[in-house]
Amino acid sequence: MMRSGLFACVALVTAGPALAQVTPPQEGVRVGITYQPGVRPGLLVLDGPGDVRLDSIRTILRRDLEYGDEFELITLPRNDTTELGVGSGPSGESVNYDLYAALGSDVTVRVRAGEPVTVYVYDVRTKTVRRELPVSVPPLHDPGFRMAVHRVADEVVRAVTGQAGVAATRFLFLQRGRIYRIDSDGADLEAVTPAGARTFSPSWSPSGRQAAYTEFHDQGGRLYVQDIEGGGRRAVGTTERGLNYTPVFAPDGRTLVFSRSDEGGTDVFTYDVERDCCIQRLTSGRFADNLSPTFSPDGRRIAFVSTRAGLPQIYAMSSDGTGQELFAPFDYGVTGSSNAPEWSPDGRNVAFHRDVGGSPQIFLMDVQSRTVRQLTSAGRNEDPTWAPDGRHLAFVSNRTGNRQIWVIDLETGRVRQVTRVGEARLPAWSGRMY
Repeated sequence: MMRSGLFACVALVTAGPALAQVTPPQEGVRVGITYQPGVRPGLLVLDGPGDVRLDSIRTILRRDLEYGDEFELITLPRNDTTELGVGSGPSGESVNYDLYAALGSDVTVRVRAGEPVTVYVYDVRTKTVRRELPVSVPPLHDPGFRMAVHRVADEVVRAVTGQAGVAATRFLFLQRGRIYRIDSDGADLEAVTPAGARTFSPSWSPSGRQAAYTEFHDQGGRLYVQDIEGGGRRAVGTTERGLNYTPVFAPDGRTLVFSRSDEGGTDVFTYDVERDCCIQRLTSGRFADNLSPTFSPDGRRIAFVSTRAGLPQIYAMSSDGTGQELFAPFDYGVTGSSNAPEWSPDGRNVAFHRDVGGSPQIFLMDVQSRTVRQLTSAGRNEDPTWAPDGRHLAFVSNRTGNRQIWVIDLETGRVRQVTRVGEARLPAWSGRMY
């Protein structure tokens, strides 16, 4: 049943629907998320003199800081002639902290022209410069321009919160059998695999320099590891026939864990990518299918899906295959099937989707207490993937009519749309691109 369901899924991803009209989302009730308005600090990004490149830096910076959900962004009428509240005095620059405070700002960011560009982060409450960041930003039309600005945004977040943001990250996803990548803000869409290739289940290496995925052929599916920038690729660990899919890198990047389906069933295997050898079988699919593995962030455990209890549910085991146990609780005969687990970067939670009344919804399980809570209810929501901050979770939803990638902030409950393509499937969120 699981194998036929997988091949039905493959058929769907190779024949996506036409582009749907994007409409504002109609949110359902989110279970388990509470947010007190006014908690986030106010942040103001100053306008000022400069060329198109400098204006683009400010625009991307604002959007990144808004999407990071750490701040309440303050929007003011644009001032093209002067940087609001910053002037020159006998002893140098004077910063009008009182004006920023009156505007509701706790943190103010200023971008000053020059080579390198200098970004100032002002702490309005203490009336101090919290951080002065000289940054080298490529020319506007350089392919690395936007990512350089994303890194600046992450450093602004670090200056205020102590932890970098997640603007300098990317998604891999599937559209009509082809793998694409896109920036965390939904810009710079680029194909990773060639047109005509039938690919499936992409994932990032920990470095963000490589991707692993399945490519289908007449005998089944073979795993490949591909350099994202150069495009070179190699087949790994899959010389035998059968369908090999859902590859995921271990945290150290040396090992792949994946699923293999053949006449004997579906099981979880590992492969040593670094030495290009040594396939190891971790599960026995004689009476059940075992698939969709995901490593814990310390690499010691693997969560996976198994049908050993009937419908697919979430199980866990040690990285050598020992100690297999039910992981996410369910009510036998009541709870729907559970699929697509992914461990959070801090190891505290596992996200997955579970059928609720015939529609998949996103759930979180607290690893320590084994308590499960539902996050979504509007539309069909599936295939969750974590941002490196452990605060944001991306998933696929059809709430606007066709499948697109959405991001939820687990602290505020805010949901935003990332992609606006014909159809997006199976997203994978990268680590920070530093």
